[in-house]
Amino acid sequence: MLTKQTPPTFNKTNKFTSGFQNIVDAYGIGNYREINPAPYTIITFPFLFAVMFGDMGHGLLMTCIALYLVIRESRLLSQKSDNEMFNMVFAGRYIILLMGLFSIYTGVIYNDCFSKSLNMFGSGWSVRPMFNAKGGNWTLETLDGNSVLQLDPAVPGVFNGPYPLGIDPIWNIATNKLTFLNSFKMKMSVILGVIHMLFGVSLSLFNHLYFKKPLNIFLGFIPEIVFMSSLFGYLVLLVFYKWTAYDAFSSKEAPSLLIHFINMCLFNYNDPTNQPLYPGQMGIQVLLVLIALACVPCMLIVKTMVLRRQHLWKSKLAQKRAEESLEQPSLEQTGASSSCTGLTQQGTQKFGGVRVGNGPTEDEAGIVDHDQLSQHSEEGDEFDFGDVAVHQAIHTIEYCLGCISNTASYLRLWALSLAHAQLSEVLWTMVMHLGLSSRSGGGFFGLSIIFSAFAMLTVCILLIMEGLSAFLHALRLHWVEFQNKFYCGQGFKFVPFSFESILDGRFDE
Repeated sequence: MLTKQTPPTFNKTNKFTSGFQNIVDAYGIGNYREINPAPYTIITFPFLFAVMFGDMGHGLLMTCIALYLVIRESRLLSQKSDNEMFNMVFAGRYIILLMGLFSIYTGVIYNDCFSKSLNMFGSGWSVRPMFNAKGGNWTLETLDGNSVLQLDPAVPGVFNGPYPLGIDPIWNIATNKLTFLNSFKMKMSVILGVIHMLFGVSLSLFNHLYFKKPLNIFLGFIPEIVFMSSLFGYLVLLVFYKWTAYDAFSSKEAPSLLIHFINMCLFNYNDPTNQPLYPGQMGIQVLLVLIALACVPCMLIVKTMVLRRQHLWKSKLAQKRAEESLEQPSLEQTGASSSCTGLTQQGTQKFGGVRVGNGPTEDEAGIVDHDQLSQHSEEGDEFDFGDVAVHQAIHTIEYCLGCISNTASYLRLWALSLAHAQLSEVLWTMVMHLGLSSRSGGGFFGLSIIFSAFAMLTVCILLIMEGLSAFLHALRLHWVEFQNKFYCGQGFKFVPFSFESILDGRFDE
């Protein structure tokens, strides 16, 4: 006999992958044989965390703490600590280790170490052309005599070439540092977000292929990937095109990509303040928007009508088979059923309500393949066109609007990265810089007190508070923006039978 009960889900883990699997399971246990996001989370989660927490010094401290927990894990396990906070940190020691290593990498890219830059390869900037010799004195011509440094790559001879790795250290002392970093990190966040979401939509294809759902591929996956690529994938291409098409001398004439994208969706091409980026841009953008709009009725209407037609066809086929079976009853089916019953009675006997024998129980005999379970449930459940239409409408509206809100949500990578850098700079300026620049700092004793305060504030504010904030934001990006593209998470976890769990009252029925 068949059963509609879905088998439990079991994901084999080890001490390295268990922490990442717990992150996924906190969102929801995956359905039986559904694709598991945990292997991809091992890379994407620490990386997105590090984008918001990029600092070589802070990443090194986090790595050292995690290495201590990893190296001494046998001794720490044997102590069996009852401290819930320590046990939680210890369980995620490999997550913290990868977050620290990735933070070192992004800190090298940002060239940021405790709010200071490291000049390892020599700056590619030369400020000498920004000065003019007047009467033997050097005066800053570009800033009208001001003594602050504002980098302008449009001045001939200033920029000699890119820094070999990461951001040039001279930006750390430039007054227009935030203007440069804002543009860089904001575009980087959009690019990473769109790639991450496209990867999540692509993973849904493997679910549809495995469960043999061609309708979900042609009227679900393809319209979704085309919709996102036509709008937000095109926006990413515009970012790369703008980086390559405009240089320091023509950057003032570069149009705003945000205004371009808004005008593209509104079909507004009469804005004189926003010139086209390339020839033929209007025709390509109109075509892309029309393609994206055409994907909406495919998901909203076409899929619902196809599901209704499939249900009607199955109903007619089942009715025809029922009529044929009434007219000509099959002796083979009757014999098979009686033989199965005989086998069950032979293999299993009950004495006083206790099962004795090596044959399968009724529940065990009813366990079938997942594909058969899904087909049986689809054929057995009643088809309500209204419910299906409302469900498909909600899914379509959520996906289309979610593409906009989710893309904007990845801007938290930019915001938290800037916030972490500014907090680190404020802490250095208000504590360490004052102690080092003060001539009456009390010598070695005074510097020891100042450094102790700086170290304590760094650990409490930047490592713990900022680290926890970046961790939670990375968790949200995976749960909401990434996993909802392909992961249902409506299954239940496999729990092995245990008398100890039953006696302790921990057995989850």
